[in-house]
Amino acid sequence: MQEQMLTDEHRMFRDAFRKFVEKEIAPYHAQWEKEGQVDKRIWRKAGENGFLGMDVPEEYGGLGVKDFRYNTLIAEELTRVGASGVGYGLHNDIVIPYVLDYGTEAQKQAWLPKLASGEWVSAIAMTEPNTGSDLARVRTTAVRDGDEWVINGQKTFITNGIHSDFVIVVCKTKQDAGAHGISLIVVEEGRAGFERGRNLEKIGLHAQDTAELFFRDVRVPVTNLLGAKTRAFTT
Repeated sequence: MQEQMLTDEHRMFRDAFRKFVEKEIAPYHAQWEKEGQVDKRIWRKAGENGFLGMDVPEEYGGLGVKDFRYNTLIAEELTRVGASGVGYGLHNDIVIPYVLDYGTEAQKQAWLPKLASGEWVSAIAMTEPNTGSDLARVRTTAVRDGDEWVINGQKTFITNGIHSDFVIVVCKTKQDAGAHGISLIVVEEGRAGFERGRNLEKIGLHAQDTAELFFRDVRVPVTNLLGAKTRAFTT
């Protein structure tokens, strides 16, 4: 990012994150490349230092700074040392904004503090083995049963999949409706029937845990619906 685009606060943040990377990430990344995943402890350390959920309001545990330049500085500093395995970008730039923009007040109170602290690593489960990234054709289903959703299906190539504690799952909640039948439902770690498959081998990004995820009669509360039912393509 060009220097003239930065304020003193941005430069202080960049310097702090650069030191964090040099101490906590760069010395170990080569080993993580061999192991196929980063050390999960760097998530809690990043949260403790204010490098996760910068735009999360302070009442939910974040810095309360809505400025994408901070996200960009994180990406630049990781790129500078070749730390391609660290999945902070998906967490900060994609998953947390979903909760901020479409979560209910109760969802924000329950989820955002754990995401901002690094207690939870997040993922978003879209791609499937038989449909790729054609989300209108996903086969993963969520059927309502009383006060619960029952989820069945399989996802693949899911970034942060091995470490994930909080997964936004793209599900079909209305059959034979194509793009108009898709919803977003959150599955947390520990739900019965939620399982991880292989940590997939890739041409590059070897330290990035990219996994298969399986959902076998996974039950979550109806309150885990993120946004409006069947409106995933329009939210």
